[in-house]
Amino acid sequence: MKYFTSRKYAIGTGVCLLVILGIVYYFFFSSLSAKEETCYLYIDEDDTIDSVFTKVKPMANDAGMTGFSTLIRHSSYDEHIRTGRYEIAPGDGAFTVFRRIKNGLQTPLNLTIPSVRTLDRLTGYLGNKLMLDSTELYRTLTNQEECRKLGYDTLTVISMFIPNTYDMYWNISQDKFLERMKKESEKFWNDERLDKAEEMHFTPVQVITLASIVDEETSNDEEKPMVAGMYVNRLNVNMPLQADPTIKFALKDFSLKRIYNNMLSVNSPYNTYKNIGLPPGPIRIPTVAGIDAVLDHVHHNYLYMCAKEDFSGTHNFARTYQEHMINASKYAAALNHRGIK
Repeated sequence: MKYFTSRKYAIGTGVCLLVILGIVYYFFFSSLSAKEETCYLYIDEDDTIDSVFTKVKPMANDAGMTGFSTLIRHSSYDEHIRTGRYEIAPGDGAFTVFRRIKNGLQTPLNLTIPSVRTLDRLTGYLGNKLMLDSTELYRTLTNQEECRKLGYDTLTVISMFIPNTYDMYWNISQDKFLERMKKESEKFWNDERLDKAEEMHFTPVQVITLASIVDEETSNDEEKPMVAGMYVNRLNVNMPLQADPTIKFALKDFSLKRIYNNMLSVNSPYNTYKNIGLPPGPIRIPTVAGIDAVLDHVHHNYLYMCAKEDFSGTHNFARTYQEHMINASKYAAALNHRGIK
């Protein structure tokens, strides 16, 4: 009888343990996420326990949310809420997610620097992608003293941003971000690229400045070395670049489809019709293809180019002004035919 009583108690205890383990697993270790795809929780400096709950709730199922809130409220999490971007993948339990955010175990993101035209567009983009204050970043990049610390001025600092994709944490500080961009720029300008620039008697900033014009002139990567070669020829003979994209930049009107003579008198250092040589800085963040097109420009004798009248995005090149005017007339006629003003 005693044996059966002991066995009965053992079975009962075992069942209770299994029930408890099942409950623990259900609330704390089964999948927290109600989604079929990986989601990301973004915690910034203004977040509290309640706002973290609010952000997690749309991603979580009821059981997982109960376990998650239990862990949060019965810990010291509220004393040190860590900012960051945290992964919530299908199958991740409440305990896994809690441990992740409590210990600051972030998931890095892939940040692609965009090929944009202006600093305000760049800083606005970065403010949307990272936990950075876009206004403060813009203020820094338009401050001469701050730019000097990075080795640039306010007109050239945009050339520090090479449009590649970088692995970094969402909550990176502004100082660390700018330090990273400077290091990535220095890495990009390896010995091979530096040697090519030196052979042209160009600095990296000058290469990027010319590349920004080339990128504005054509999106055809195969043609970019030809376009770059034409501008190098103009620089070598001390001829104005006469690049229409610099007029758009000077006027801050990037919607212009045609450049008229009355626009060429705009008073700006970026007006390459009035000023000989390169403008004082890039007119956009150029693509890597644009930069390498300048470094590997085609050596030819062309001094002029005009967009082809078939609107293919490529150009007719000419050695003489007379040849160029024939090409320009064809393109103007095509614009007029389409009613493009």
